[in-house]
Amino acid sequence: MKRSTLFAAQLIFTCLVCAFMLVPVLLSLLAGLTRNYFQGLSSGLTFDWLVQVWQAYSPTVWLSLQLAVACALCVCVIGVPAAYALVRMNNRFSRAFEELMVLPVAMPGLASALALLLTYGHLGGFRGSWLFILVGHVLFTLPFLVRPVMAVMQRQHLPTLEDAAASLGAGPLRRFFTVVVPNCRAGILAGVLMVVTLSLGEFNLTWMLHTPMTKTLPVGLADSYASARLEVASAYTLLFLLMIVPLLIALQALSARLSRGDQR
Repeated sequence: MKRSTLFAAQLIFTCLVCAFMLVPVLLSLLAGLTRNYFQGLSSGLTFDWLVQVWQAYSPTVWLSLQLAVACALCVCVIGVPAAYALVRMNNRFSRAFEELMVLPVAMPGLASALALLLTYGHLGGFRGSWLFILVGHVLFTLPFLVRPVMAVMQRQHLPTLEDAAASLGAGPLRRFFTVVVPNCRAGILAGVLMVVTLSLGEFNLTWMLHTPMTKTLPVGLADSYASARLEVASAYTLLFLLMIVPLLIALQALSARLSRGDQR
């Protein structure tokens, strides 16, 4: 009897927490589908706001996806070898470098953006392109891939596996691509999932680095909230979730599948 009462209390508490988190989101999304938010559902449902938002802000969607993919690729190319080097060195210098690498995360996004502007802002062509935002995203998201990859490398006892491969005649590059990377793919994919998520939703740094021609999803969302109609902003939020949630679910499913494969 006591156990069933405890379970019921836990279930009620969980439902209340979920409602506290989800109800505001659902109400916001519903506002983007109603003709007039202040009249509620009695005004009728419509997709006109979604169409209007897509026509006005679709370039921000494609630019954000482009940035997220490019950021994930760059972070993988830089982060996986960096994690491998830090694990292999394992001394006070590598630990100090690891802490320095986290500085862009600890600093406010506006401060990091200001540092980039002061350093590279005079390069007109670079400043006006989406590559300038990409540099900021890479600096911000790099630790979120290096840390999980390092954790997996330390757990897999890679030096032992590499020594075995070396005894069979495998060179450094071959050992890295045939031993290190395959054994760390779960950590790499977990890091990529985090990088893509952060890149798509990053606002502070992007807001200061963007130009009128390089607006991303979060910047466009801020612009839509500054419009005269709440329905426009809510429709943009709905569009944001329709684009992001399936991508994140697919990445999460792929990560879980690879993790199960590694356990076998």
